Amino acid sequence: MKAFLHRLFRDNEVAVHELNYLFWECTTRCNLHCRHCGSDCSIQSREKDMPLQDFLGALDTIPAGHRPEDFVIVLTGGEPLLRPDIETAGQEIRRRGLAWGAVSNGWFYDEAMHGRLMQAGIRSLTISLDGGEASHDWMRGHAGSYRRALRAIGLCAREPRLTSDVVTCVNRRNLSELPALHRILSDLGVRQWRLFTIIPIGRAAHDPDMRLSDAEWRSLMDFIVSKRQEGGPMHVTFSCEDYLGPYEERVRDNRFFCRAGINIASVLIDGRICACPNIDRDLFSQGSIYTDNFYEVWEQRFQPFRHRDWARGHENGLFCAQDAPCARCKEWRNCLGGSLHNWHAATPGDSRPRLLQCHYAGYPEKA
Repeated sequence: MKAFLHRLFRDNEVAVHELNYLFWECTTRCNLHCRHCGSDCSIQSREKDMPLQDFLGALDTIPAGHRPEDFVIVLTGGEPLLRPDIETAGQEIRRRGLAWGAVSNGWFYDEAMHGRLMQAGIRSLTISLDGGEASHDWMRGHAGSYRRALRAIGLCAREPRLTSDVVTCVNRRNLSELPALHRILSDLGVRQWRLFTIIPIGRAAHDPDMRLSDAEWRSLMDFIVSKRQEGGPMHVTFSCEDYLGPYEERVRDNRFFCRAGINIASVLIDGRICACPNIDRDLFSQGSIYTDNFYEVWEQRFQPFRHRDWARGHENGLFCAQDAPCARCKEWRNCLGGSLHNWHAATPGDSRPRLLQCHYAGYPEKA
């Protein structure tokens, strides 16, 4: 019954497709060199930072009456705190009556930055912490990044006006450190801890240390289940990355639902309009803020996100999945092909999405 009711809810959300979460990839510059970076960012990015006015122009195409109360703009990158005008960006978003937040590695987030961003109206912040000191610094490619991240996490956790969470990319090196990390974050007063695993894209595509085996993945699931059963002030969840079969609702608050293109959109660094930034932008981009009206694109396009039969080999006027791996899956109604960031082109220019991983069907030992 729960699964049936969830499908009814999901179908209604798809039909309404209310936009309430908008990523802005405001920079692809980054001060770190993370092993798992999906976009292979660097301090000397190939792309220039998008001018603030260009993004605001796209944002202003959304009619005031179509901005729900829970609408939030999330600045991401790269490292968004590298933008010298981040406070101005936040103030402009707030001036439009909208909430904004950011995703950061925490390196630049000291007390001074905290004060400036709070004054600019920031309401949410996500900081990454990827294991103990040695593991985190190894993952981030920069000594001292662990201590900087802890400083940022502590500042956020102590700020009652800020909704914050910590995300951890679980890999073979840090899997055994999760109990200790749980204690560290709990002691800091963290309220939300979200764990996820990596998909083989970007720098992680050929790094075996980033990929859990099937047994390791189940160990991760069991760890999350145990911490949720223990309770406590810190809420532990698994990310929205895929359908989990028997682990559904045991490691998350709600059943799996990929909201990319349903409630979530993004404006990418080059102006392309897509959903979550980790989605294959060459396959799934729906237009550009430089040639299209952003809100009209949201309303009239995004069909591959809202009609997923292409994952089963049905063209329906859209592209068709390579090998149609979902064609005979008995869990199709509950999964709909999983998270769209798990679908990427096999080769550059290929228009046939290929499924990189499926937790329900079995986690591959190696990409």
